[in-house]
Amino acid sequence: MRRLPRWIVLALATTGCVASREQSALDPTGPHARSILTEFHVMLLVAVAVYVIVIGAIPFVARRAKDANEDVATREQRARRVVTGCIIASAVILVSLITWDIIQARGLEHGPDQAPIVISLTGRQWWWEVEYVDSVANRRVRLANEIHVPVGRDVRIDLQSRDVIHSLWIPNLRGKKDLIPGRSAMIWIRAEQPGRFRAQCAEFCGLEHAKMALPVVAEPEPAFAAWLDRQRAVAAAPEDASALQGREVFEAGTCAACHTVMGSSAAGRVGPDLSHVGSRLTLAAGTLANTRENLLRWIADPQQVKPGAQMPPSALPSNELMALVAWLESRK
Repeated sequence: MRRLPRWIVLALATTGCVASREQSALDPTGPHARSILTEFHVMLLVAVAVYVIVIGAIPFVARRAKDANEDVATREQRARRVVTGCIIASAVILVSLITWDIIQARGLEHGPDQAPIVISLTGRQWWWEVEYVDSVANRRVRLANEIHVPVGRDVRIDLQSRDVIHSLWIPNLRGKKDLIPGRSAMIWIRAEQPGRFRAQCAEFCGLEHAKMALPVVAEPEPAFAAWLDRQRAVAAAPEDASALQGREVFEAGTCAACHTVMGSSAAGRVGPDLSHVGSRLTLAAGTLANTRENLLRWIADPQQVKPGAQMPPSALPSNELMALVAWLESRK
């Protein structure tokens, strides 16, 4: 089945039926999402066909019911045949669709035979912890609230939750999968073209459930490999005096107790890894674009941006706060 025309997708987006082209199940960019859209099209067509047949039959049935030339027994016999036929047709249609749905669902859970890229994704209230798994420990990459994948490669995402039930949904790439505490789950994705897509927690998980997004960046293989190498390396030491002061503020204050930054003494595991926070697309799990103004706003008073977040407001004087922002911006 072909995807919907782009003008229809855009029309749906303007009416609120679709969030954007970056978060639309009607604009698939991978085989898993395309399979789901195909199933949607088939079920929609079957439903429309059944509706048209039923509505079209109403005038015919009404006219036959008024036929004075038929006795009651004949009408009742015909009615039984019609009802029996409808029941059998409905059962055949429903069983066929359910069987096809089960086959499709099982097909989504099988990955390639060759070794894929493996990402461990952990849901937290209300952010995503990300780790690129590697058999060599020092080649593993830890970050938060952002995933990069190479175009045309199969990626396995291992899912788990540290607190409550979450659900990962990447509409352009595949359907939803729950993250249940104490249980592990797994999905496969493959992006067939470059782009930025918006994943979302699709299971109500508390106060800031709506602000728990996950940008997914699909890029060509060389660009992905270069990005992964940068993530493995320690960010260059800043030369700016304000940024150097910001490092001291970070390590001496409460920030280091919750966050990890490679190349510094900070090794906290409560909050997101900030080793390369300066190069990320968003802040606070997709809540804000990653700009200096937003970073300052987020650090100064997180509760104004994301009420209920576990990060407390900052009590730093303005000069130290600006220095801290300058240092975090340099983490690229």
